[in-house]
Amino acid sequence: MSHILRQGIKIGEGIFLITQRGTHSSLPLNRSWPLVGGLRASPLTPVRRMATTGGTTGSRSIGSMGLFLLIVPIGTFCLGTWQVRRREWKLNLIEELSSKTNASPIPFPENLEELEDLEYRRVNMTGTFDHRREILMGPRPLMCYEEKHRGYGKNVTRIFKQVGGDVNQVGSGLISTGQSGFLVVTPFKLADRDLTVLVNRGWVPRKLRSPDSRLDGQVEGLVEMKAVVRKTEQRAPFMPENKQGTMVFLYRDVPTMSQMLRTEPVFLDAVDSVPGGPQGGQTRVNMRNEHLSYLMTWYSLSLATTYLWYRRFIMGKPLL
Repeated sequence: MSHILRQGIKIGEGIFLITQRGTHSSLPLNRSWPLVGGLRASPLTPVRRMATTGGTTGSRSIGSMGLFLLIVPIGTFCLGTWQVRRREWKLNLIEELSSKTNASPIPFPENLEELEDLEYRRVNMTGTFDHRREILMGPRPLMCYEEKHRGYGKNVTRIFKQVGGDVNQVGSGLISTGQSGFLVVTPFKLADRDLTVLVNRGWVPRKLRSPDSRLDGQVEGLVEMKAVVRKTEQRAPFMPENKQGTMVFLYRDVPTMSQMLRTEPVFLDAVDSVPGGPQGGQTRVNMRNEHLSYLMTWYSLSLATTYLWYRRFIMGKPLL
């Protein structure tokens, strides 16, 4: 991108030299500016307009304003090229997240620092829930999966389309189910070590927000489960902050949750549902990718402003 910008500035300076050749005929264009010299020699590049009035010859100079306004088409072209690279980066990131979520579960790591590189990765855990310290997060819509198939015969692939999502990640083509409820977050003590983490057991409707209304889903004893590693959630614009001591969190504030419930600052989403309890699998992995529209916008502006600049400063015609 910087290379393109330098070339544009170089060409602009060369055009300026050409326009001044009428008053400084000794400027060695071909020696100092070989590219510009080639442009001047080409009959298709009208960088200078000659007019004869009464036997005299005059020239139309682009001037400093024309050179300054040349920054607009060059700058918008560079921004469009930058969005091309951003789109490639986003597509690679989405593919990486998809690979993580579809990978086989791994054991919960001994070193908690390894979790920094395991977001959206499934892990196996064994332990017990402490339902006495249960909290809620929401309100949130229910996120379900629509199963589709791609391919034929033995090459068929099952695809799950997510419906619903995190409160600060809307606008990505997801559709709400229309049901409002809460996510149930419960401390989970691992059986093989003295470690307690936070587990999002899943979604419940508003009428079942009280634990007493879903006693069958309050699993007791040793539990084997699969869960997805998650990180803390950034607060959405204009959303109130979570209050210390509240039993209903508006967003996934892992440090505050863990401090209040006296657990490690580790958060996971349960994959499976419990009969009579919360509906698991409430992990959203879709990401916004609008770079295609951005790059089309910048390239369109570059094309339009290039035409206007050529019409005004090269052809000498009014813009309208």
